[in-house]
Amino acid sequence: MNQFKNYKDNPMYLYLVMLVMASAFGFQGWQTLFNNFAVDTIGLNSIQVGAIQSVKEIPGFLTFFAVFILLIVAEHRFAALAVLLLGLGDMMAGLFPSFGGLLVTTLILSTGYHYFETCNQSLTLQYFAGERVPIVLARLKSYTALSNITVGIFIWVISDYLSIQKIFFIIGSVVILIGLYSYTRKPVDKALPVQHKKLILRKKYWLFYVLNLLSGARRQIFMVFSVFLLVQKYHFSVAYISTLFVVNNIITYFLSPVVGRAINRYGERTMLTVEYTGLFLVFLGYALVENQYFATGMYLADNLFFSFMIAINSFFRKQADPKDIAPSMSVAFTINHLTAVILPVVGGFLWTINWRIPFFVSAGLALISLLFAQMVKTPRVHQHK
Repeated sequence: MNQFKNYKDNPMYLYLVMLVMASAFGFQGWQTLFNNFAVDTIGLNSIQVGAIQSVKEIPGFLTFFAVFILLIVAEHRFAALAVLLLGLGDMMAGLFPSFGGLLVTTLILSTGYHYFETCNQSLTLQYFAGERVPIVLARLKSYTALSNITVGIFIWVISDYLSIQKIFFIIGSVVILIGLYSYTRKPVDKALPVQHKKLILRKKYWLFYVLNLLSGARRQIFMVFSVFLLVQKYHFSVAYISTLFVVNNIITYFLSPVVGRAINRYGERTMLTVEYTGLFLVFLGYALVENQYFATGMYLADNLFFSFMIAINSFFRKQADPKDIAPSMSVAFTINHLTAVILPVVGGFLWTINWRIPFFVSAGLALISLLFAQMVKTPRVHQHK
């Protein structure tokens, strides 16, 4: 894992960078267009949007099947195939402008996205160890942000000239091409420990599981209701939402490497404490202040803390048996999506009662997460290459 002088010399690093950027390009493109396509083009309401978002999370809930797929497909090839499937979902999204059509294409896209993310995190933790883990995780997050910026600018520039349907098709085509090319690459290291090909649920990883469960709930509130708030309540346009995504990702691009180094310096517990304290204040801000500019500020602040989430995987890597990584990441993704499958639908109904309720619930989840974060214990590392 650390036989290379620099982590960038590891062939798996470049392979993951390529796939991470393709996945981000496809998924962020879909995310940027989704609310305007759903609300303005198709005319969906909050309950229908919540239902689609719940369906989107079903593949994440089923990522434990990845363990069995890896019995017949090498993990790096499985990652490329997943990105290809993501691109197919993007390409088809605009071709079926109805509630049912968007439901099906979302399921296809989401299956590719979630299975790739499982492979991505698994391969990263297998091929990099020690102080390199938070650094590589942070760098990949920066490349994700760079790809997000690219697709955001692309949509912002092209949205005045092409329909949302055509933009979906172009984005999907790009992702499919990168997935096909990646499938022909072979960046493997046969000297690494062979991963267990069965589901693993160990008592010693219980805190990692709990943090993933709470993280999944927090992520859904941000991805579903924060953007929905901006579109439905404040009527922001595709161009405005695209601009926000670009600004968010510029911040992430520069912030992620700083967070990676800070995890090595201050430890995972400190960084998670900062994250959950900040999120508590952000979600209260969403709920208590009814102003479009303040909501925009909270959205930007909300995004700031996403980089801190790499501390959860860094914490896991420092205590994990090397052979447990692939099956454990599959299980963690499933746990991460236990609440995510239900929360958008429940949140959609709560929204019809009062739009503030989902954000109050999120503030409570942030407090619970803060309590569990105090139980995180890992050795600190001060040097890295």
